[in-house]
Amino acid sequence: MSTAPAAARPSATRDQTVAVSVAFLSLFAVVGFALYGLPFFYDFFVKDLGWTRLQVTSGNAYSKIFAAVVFGLVAGIIVDTFGPRRLMLAGVLMAGGALIGLSTVGPDGRWLFYLFYAFNALGYVFGGPLPNQVMLSRYFDAGRGRAMGIAYLGIGIGGALVLWMAPRLIQAFGWRGALRLIGVLMIVIAFPAAFFVREPPVEGGAATGSLWGRVRSSLGELPAFLRAMLRRPAFYLLAIGSMASIGAVGGTTQNLKLYLSLDRRLTQLQAGTAGSLVLLGSLVGRLVMGWLADRWAKKHVMLLIYALVAASIPMVAFAPSLHSIYTAAFLFGIGLGGDYMIIPLMAAELFGLRVMGRLMGLILTGDSVAEAVVPMAVAASRDHTGTYTTGFLLLTGLAAVGALAVAFLPRPAPAKS
Repeated sequence: MSTAPAAARPSATRDQTVAVSVAFLSLFAVVGFALYGLPFFYDFFVKDLGWTRLQVTSGNAYSKIFAAVVFGLVAGIIVDTFGPRRLMLAGVLMAGGALIGLSTVGPDGRWLFYLFYAFNALGYVFGGPLPNQVMLSRYFDAGRGRAMGIAYLGIGIGGALVLWMAPRLIQAFGWRGALRLIGVLMIVIAFPAAFFVREPPVEGGAATGSLWGRVRSSLGELPAFLRAMLRRPAFYLLAIGSMASIGAVGGTTQNLKLYLSLDRRLTQLQAGTAGSLVLLGSLVGRLVMGWLADRWAKKHVMLLIYALVAASIPMVAFAPSLHSIYTAAFLFGIGLGGDYMIIPLMAAELFGLRVMGRLMGLILTGDSVAEAVVPMAVAASRDHTGTYTTGFLLLTGLAAVGALAVAFLPRPAPAKS
């Protein structure tokens, strides 16, 4: 009996363990610190720089649209061609550097605001969910949901930690010094880990030819890939469902600190506590939903997540007391925790791993546009009406549309070898 498989197994297990650890740290920094940390500083741009809510949230919106237009359709191809590791290294540097740059913006520095937000968006594309989802999908078959769930704990832990740290760093160093320190921490935490991870094995073997030749070849295949996806109703349902739910989640998280601090008059520490509870709830959501995704039909898990998001947004918006705000924030966090994690699992089950990079590039492009436009629309509504009521009702309706789309997803086809 050959001993090769037994010898290979510890190495494969080590690579899987390292991959999960690196994905955890990358999502901890690029998503947890940046995506959930930056909105905590929005009210200082309003109060100290004299900007409107629409202007403050427009940096997130325009930068994500820019990233989607320039890199959206090709991001998945680039991941498939170059591998996740190299892109993660660049993404971590761009995302951390963006926060350092944003700490220097003055009242008349709107162009710098947009420039650094563009770097933040590119950092998210190349260091955030997409390369980590592809890396883990390639390293894991059995237990993929558990691996994703563990890695995505980094978002919740990073977000909860940065929202706990931010009020205290602001008290000690001012909001600019706090933002700068958070950017430095992102690079220190995530860059060394991404440097040492191995590129994951590619289904069907490694591609041949020059790197740019493979990019050109993949781009040439893109129209056929798009035509194949557009012929499948499941693609439309998955895209619409994820866009609607992610848009609702983004609209809530991007406006939450503005709403709690400027409209509900919570202190910095109280607003930070509410934000931390959202992210702590997301830890529970990722653990529970990742566990369920390995045992239940993924469609049912996705429907549960999207229904919870739709139900919890109005609870956050119209909570009558501080304690009810905290409770609603935690429940919203449970839904948020599973939202991003379940999309690649559902996509892999419906469409297979061979097209995972390109498919998630398309799906995440749509999600990024929704995550960009919806928060700005909610902020614009608040600027014009003087209340967040209309905006939060819009978010609730969007989340309900997402749940409805998921309810109509088909059963996945049997896996092909």
